[in-house]
Amino acid sequence: MSDIIIQTVYFAAAILFILGLKRMSSPKTATSGVEWAGIGMVLAVIVTFFFPGIHNLWLIFTAIAIGTAIAWVAAKKVEMTAMPEMIAMYNGMGGGAAAGIAAVELLKLSTDAGATMSVTIFSLAIIGALIGGISFSGSILAFFKLRDWLKNIYFPMQQIINLSVLAIAIILGVSFFFWHSNTILISFFAASLAYGVLMTMSIGGADMPVVISLYNAFTGLAVACEGFVLSNMAMIIAGTLVGSAGTLLTLLMAKAMNRSLSNVLFARFGGSSGGAAVEGTSKSMEVEDAAVMLNYVSRVVFVPGYGMAVAQAQQKVWELASLLLDKGIDVKFAIHPVAGRMPGHMNVLLAEAGVPYDYILDMEDINNDFPTTDIVIVLGANDVVNPAARTDKTSPIYGMPILNVDYAKQIFVIKRGKGKGYAGIENLLFFDDKCRMVYGDAKQVMAKMIQTLKEQD
Repeated sequence: MSDIIIQTVYFAAAILFILGLKRMSSPKTATSGVEWAGIGMVLAVIVTFFFPGIHNLWLIFTAIAIGTAIAWVAAKKVEMTAMPEMIAMYNGMGGGAAAGIAAVELLKLSTDAGATMSVTIFSLAIIGALIGGISFSGSILAFFKLRDWLKNIYFPMQQIINLSVLAIAIILGVSFFFWHSNTILISFFAASLAYGVLMTMSIGGADMPVVISLYNAFTGLAVACEGFVLSNMAMIIAGTLVGSAGTLLTLLMAKAMNRSLSNVLFARFGGSSGGAAVEGTSKSMEVEDAAVMLNYVSRVVFVPGYGMAVAQAQQKVWELASLLLDKGIDVKFAIHPVAGRMPGHMNVLLAEAGVPYDYILDMEDINNDFPTTDIVIVLGANDVVNPAARTDKTSPIYGMPILNVDYAKQIFVIKRGKGKGYAGIENLLFFDDKCRMVYGDAKQVMAKMIQTLKEQD
């Protein structure tokens, strides 16, 4: 197959990537967007086998078969609550693959006496290797933290040590250009992987959506760099798209928390103990009593959080919402940009339950409606509805935009217990006179509310 045909197919694949990404921007077309991008990737993979001089085909086919089988089974079995972990893991694999490509190309300099590489291409290979290695190890550590297998780790002079390791990795990368030593190259990759671990270990759970998005951007940038090294247009375009989209999303997520990216990475947000002391006590209510009150309202807003995801309660939540709609009650769902553990986590769960997109509103679209809302039902959300973000200057979440749930006439908070959110602080909303805590598993609470309402019909 001629080079012109190969590049034409790559160009077609790139067009599908762009169109797919565009369609992913809307929940209504997101599924087809994924399909279009998937078709583009299949085309890019197939045409790659027609490059002249390609070898080790059986090894490549074996690896593809094994990887496809594992990914297919894992994707079929994974629960929606574990989707953030899967995304972190797969994103890390992408970064690791980019670093692996760089390693192969750089090893040629130390093993092949006749191998040469221009300063520009060498720089791109090193940058891709560095960023890919950081994304790989950082994403894997994020996976462990999302699984609650690892807590935040702090130690003296942490940021200085972290930056020193990064500096060492950069120095080793530059040194390899002058001395093609395998020892230097191995040390470079070890330092890159170490920095990814060190960078992630102190970042709290509240920042995980931002961190996942950041590593996604890293992976895209690493792939684009290695695309230049291999003169592969598909890798360049795909990597650039992923890198730019991930960067934009990271900045938007940080903005939604009213924090800079440096603050996200270095401020130890999550697991902290800041904030003023809370006075008073929270008040609880039985599930049946809360359900009865729903009969006498005209407007209800649901605020889903990670607690809904853990309980896998989205189907029951929509069943309750549908019952209220049948009674003529206005129902909406309010989504905070960083609710859950990955960007769009709550949107995905609600879409899975069949909630129409018109009922799902972003924070800026619904915040002005809370004063006229009769009842807000908070399902496991915590920091994103904490009024301390507005009122307590000593709080670590001060200044973060929140859902104005406390402006509603009545608030029901569905929680399993009295635990704190990712930021590790008390939620002032829970002590509001208008708030009632309905303790229990979100799915079971929703089922009891549905049963109680049906019995009263």
